[in-house]
Amino acid sequence: MIAMTLELDDMRANASEAADFLRALSNRPRLMILCHLVEAEELSVGQLVTRVGISQSALSQHLAKLRDQGLVTFRREAQTLFYHIADPRAARLLETLHELFCSHGQRSDG
Repeated sequence: MIAMTLELDDMRANASEAADFLRALSNRPRLMILCHLVEAEELSVGQLVTRVGISQSALSQHLAKLRDQGLVTFRREAQTLFYHIADPRAARLLETLHELFCSHGQRSDG
């Protein structure tokens, strides 16, 4: 019984972590940020503003949420911040999402 309880506790903890992970991805601008970072590997804040098409202020808020979740990190070069994917699970999931939703001829309308 104790082993089963531990397994259940582990399952709950894993489900909670997965839900937090998916919640971070369930926002269109954050998903776009991550897609661009997977594609380019590393981008500056200015490059992300241009590619995602949102204000720098909004981008900064989304990047903060992604950093808090551990999905992205950055390096500083003088005054410029360059972001990249920090969690390889995010890159793997985004590659799968790309296959499912972005590959030509793969869209399902019903």
